[in-house]
Amino acid sequence: MILEMKVPSPGESITEVEIAEWLVNDGDYVEKDQPIAEVDSDKATLELPAEESGTITLKAEVGDAVAVGAVVCHIDTSASPPASKGTEDKASKKDSKAEEKKEPVAKDTPEVDSPSKESKEAKTYATGTASPAAKKILSEKGIAADAVKGTGKDGRITKDDAVKAVPSMGTPTGGNRGETRSKLSMLRRKVAERLVAAKNETAMLTTFNEVDMSAIFEIRDKYKEDFKEKYGVSLGFMSFFTKSVIRALQQFPSVNSMIDGKDMISFDFCDISIAVSGPRGLMVPVIRNAENLSFRGIEAEVKRLALRARDGVITVDEMTGGTFTITNGGVFGSMLSTPIINPPQSAILGMHNIVERPIVRDNAIAIAPVMFVALSYDHRIIDGKESVGFLVAVKEALENPVEILMDGDVKKALEM
Repeated sequence: MILEMKVPSPGESITEVEIAEWLVNDGDYVEKDQPIAEVDSDKATLELPAEESGTITLKAEVGDAVAVGAVVCHIDTSASPPASKGTEDKASKKDSKAEEKKEPVAKDTPEVDSPSKESKEAKTYATGTASPAAKKILSEKGIAADAVKGTGKDGRITKDDAVKAVPSMGTPTGGNRGETRSKLSMLRRKVAERLVAAKNETAMLTTFNEVDMSAIFEIRDKYKEDFKEKYGVSLGFMSFFTKSVIRALQQFPSVNSMIDGKDMISFDFCDISIAVSGPRGLMVPVIRNAENLSFRGIEAEVKRLALRARDGVITVDEMTGGTFTITNGGVFGSMLSTPIINPPQSAILGMHNIVERPIVRDNAIAIAPVMFVALSYDHRIIDGKESVGFLVAVKEALENPVEILMDGDVKKALEM
């Protein structure tokens, strides 16, 4: 029986996928539920499992865009499994030994050109003498006359020959100048389209501030070991930033809004998107109702989503929606950036690396761990006063986490 395997729907609104990679070859025997292909949608990369066991016949090439519901392969379910690998290996080894015995030994050594012959051929063209002008140019540049082919009478080296023989700084001189062309995945193309749309269709502006991270460092140094031992997740910076962002979003609702035609939609919940780097590019999973989560809950959800993105098993639903995005370029060493809005959202917060810098504290110079933060926002619905106020609110909470984010009780907030 021939089974037609069709492309399943990866999610709502997705009408086609792209064959990113076949994990099997045409004619292979596959087992039921064995992953046979990776397919890219415009939101995620998904594995396609075999629906039945049998011999597979591929009906699409890598890079093909295939409509949802279209046939991508046939599986002949009447085919028998191949012989055991051990038997095949023995047979192949036996055949290879027989072939080796049959193969005649070459008696003649292939002719190799002599270097002396090669050099003689290279110099046969330089029989003429250089004109005075050519001789001067070659002398100044340290080029031997017998290395230049003359185009004048009787092979005479002209001034033009000497000029052309001098290497130009802008001329390739034998270095590697190869290039590689590869097709962008559907996911990467969609990300590119969305980024360009965000730049072209929003009045994007970025405001900056700096945060003294000393208080958070003190909390983490004191509690991170016990926190990890008790809950199995690290006490990172994302929980502090997420908590600070939620508080600021509640103070400045327009930052937690988006434009829909002629309307502005404001949300009374905080679905926080976190930008993470996956094997096929940037992915932005969403922490749902982050306002209801504790420090432990946020850290656990960040870890879960990041691992799923890294392993390529994150679903479209886990990346759909979001009312505000946090991206952390600091993990890659970025000091400062202007993050691009994740449409249809209206704002994004960029975190950066933490560097010890001199600051003024209590009218004295002190060294402190400082992070620059950036808020990119859509000026069509967020005014400068609100954007600056939002970032200042984030800064205040991060610099006074015990009072503002933990109600004065660190142990209770961390559930220690």
